[in-house]
Amino acid sequence: MKFRSNLLSLIITAILSIGTVLRAHEGHDHGAADPSIRTWTFADTGAHIHGAYMASRDGKVQVRRTDGTVVSIEIEKLAVLDKKWIDRKAAQVKEINENTKPSNGTLKLVVANLPSKPAIAETFEPFAKLKAVKYRQDDKFFYVESNSMPDHRMMVGITAWQQQVPLPQPYFGDNAWRIPLEPVVAKNPMSAKSHFFRGAIALAANGVPIFNPIKNDGRTDTLLAGELDEFGGHCGRGDDYHYHIAPTHLQEIVGKDKPIAYALDGYPIYGYNEPDGSQVRGLDEFNGHSTPGLGYHYHATKMYPYINGGFHGEVKEVDGQVDPQPRAGGVREALPPLRGAKITGFESKDYKSFSIKVEVGRETRYVNYFLNENGSVKFDFVDGNGRVKSETYSPRQRGPGAGGGERRGGPGGGNDRPPRNEPPRNEPPRRDPPPPRNAPQQNVKSAKSNVGFVVSSTAIGRDGRISSEFTCDGESASPPIAWKGAPTGTKSVAISLWHTAPDQEKSYWLVYNIPATVDHLDKNDKTTGIVGLNDKRKAGYDPMCSKGPGAKTYHITVYALSTEVKLAKGSDSRVAFLKAIQDVTLAETTLDFAYERAK
Repeated sequence: MKFRSNLLSLIITAILSIGTVLRAHEGHDHGAADPSIRTWTFADTGAHIHGAYMASRDGKVQVRRTDGTVVSIEIEKLAVLDKKWIDRKAAQVKEINENTKPSNGTLKLVVANLPSKPAIAETFEPFAKLKAVKYRQDDKFFYVESNSMPDHRMMVGITAWQQQVPLPQPYFGDNAWRIPLEPVVAKNPMSAKSHFFRGAIALAANGVPIFNPIKNDGRTDTLLAGELDEFGGHCGRGDDYHYHIAPTHLQEIVGKDKPIAYALDGYPIYGYNEPDGSQVRGLDEFNGHSTPGLGYHYHATKMYPYINGGFHGEVKEVDGQVDPQPRAGGVREALPPLRGAKITGFESKDYKSFSIKVEVGRETRYVNYFLNENGSVKFDFVDGNGRVKSETYSPRQRGPGAGGGERRGGPGGGNDRPPRNEPPRNEPPRRDPPPPRNAPQQNVKSAKSNVGFVVSSTAIGRDGRISSEFTCDGESASPPIAWKGAPTGTKSVAISLWHTAPDQEKSYWLVYNIPATVDHLDKNDKTTGIVGLNDKRKAGYDPMCSKGPGAKTYHITVYALSTEVKLAKGSDSRVAFLKAIQDVTLAETTLDFAYERAK
């Protein structure tokens, strides 16, 4: 029997090893995450390795690393979470094999395909089950997708309001949040007291970003200034909701022994106590420390810095923020503060319609807004006398250097950031003149963004994804496009379908010199206007054929032009087109959509 037991152990180990190798190579999916790979953490140093579980025996676990080598690790040297994971794995394999013994007493060996997940996934998994986030990984990063709309009321309690409201954000596809799977200790750690006043520094378990609690003036605490709601959040200039202090309320869902967030350097952020409930001691200037079994991690505190007060790990700072990180999708320009306002109510129905109650002195006002299927947002500003002022805003241009939020080119930061030398068309910082007494000031229209100019497409569903018939998974037909509200003086219209890749901007379709009397293109229209070159140097529609894991974000931009565009045939690329229309663009409107390659 001893020989049989040893033989069985060897067979299990061999099959698990083969299964791991097959899973690591099958499909050739150009970088898709291998579900068998997990992150293993050494308790004493906090160091990590990546690899797939093979077997565990005699106090050791065998791990096949991503380069194919096999290492044997003493289980006692691993973090507590890894030890618990190994125990569960061993119990599952044992149960499966015990339950598959046939009645004749002979042993039938069945090994379950039990995919592994990195430790960071345990933080986001509860909200993935609630469909609030989606996550994936590659060999370097853990990616989190969300719309940044938490499942709790927002804005209530704010006494210093700059008239922003929560809107869903496009943090998905290649605009998702990314967190290093293997944190690297920084040679020169940077403090949040003097850096990172713009953009996010961490991501909460529910997919809501967390920003530096200090505004970019380097001294104002957003919590003490009355800018945060009862959950420690507010909205940026792109109407993007985010936190500025630790979201400890998330422990009710993730558990008090789990991280509530991850800093963008890859280290976890726990609540006010250690996972075992003991008191936190010996935090460094960044609100972090190393403990046996966990390695380095940050903690929430009730006093500044509230969250990670900087980065123990390595990050890249560009223009005052961690780079790269997602961009927010604002629809309107920033408004000045509404002095004396206090937000006392918030209601939402299916996250499609919202109502914010605002007290200004003895006057009660409301901001009611509605998300339209074409991506535009209708606002009804109701003053204390019940008078309603309505405004509708369309999705704004999103491209390199453009974005919503409280920072330039990203999702947010300090509300009072100074302008850069060349601010993008989104959200120019404006504080004066003060708003009128009875209603928020109407937005000032920029020369290239008209709030009445709207683009829509029946090819895009309510979930924001394009039908497969307009991609390489289907008919490869060009999508139907409709627009309305072109400003007076429009002489021609142009359409561009494009995508921002990590290192370049790609063009899939360009149609220009569409007559001003035309307000739509039908499916597969090849006769209206002049068709320019796509990035394959062909005049025509290049259907999306996305590679890699996850949905990608694409954009349809419609331009209203004051003249026809003169471009040499064969040289009419998107780059040449954008250069040619710099001084003749009256308005432009952009519709974002997602596409994920069929499996």
